[in-house]
Amino acid sequence: MGRHTPVPAAPLDVRAAYAAHGAELYRFALRQLGDGGAAQDVVQEVFLRAWRASGSYDPQLASLRTWLFAIARNVVVDEARRFAVRPWQQQLTDGADLEAPAAAAADEGLVDAWVVEEALRRISEEHRTVIVQTHLRGRPYAEVAAELGVPVGTLRSRVFYGLKALRLALDEMGVEP
Repeated sequence: MGRHTPVPAAPLDVRAAYAAHGAELYRFALRQLGDGGAAQDVVQEVFLRAWRASGSYDPQLASLRTWLFAIARNVVVDEARRFAVRPWQQQLTDGADLEAPAAAAADEGLVDAWVVEEALRRISEEHRTVIVQTHLRGRPYAEVAAELGVPVGTLRSRVFYGLKALRLALDEMGVEP
């Protein structure tokens, strides 16, 4: 099923990772949260979590960029929830660094797409094909089953187990729902 034995990772070079991805992570967090201070906190938390979990990072499963953005996504969600509980904190910003909500949604969609693409690489070809055809392309089960030459029940079973494998892959990547 697309599983492999994890390779022990080399220690994370936080300075090099920050130099390579820090600015993009900051822009991502800024677009999501609309607060420069909160975006800086997110980037700091991302690298802190990455440093703490560097032993679980496997470069064969995901690029460093994908791994860092998966962590950033979780930290941004945590930060957004914190803002929701304490809305007065967001009113403390001057709003100068706010960007259009459409750009924020586009960035979040891009990161989600990277994460899903990475998770899809981790599951079997058979499961990946049925998930892409039915869920991502929205094709009817009967049409996909006919194309693959399998009964619809078999296709449904492959989709079920494929989604289960995909959830497991996302869990292994540290992506929270």
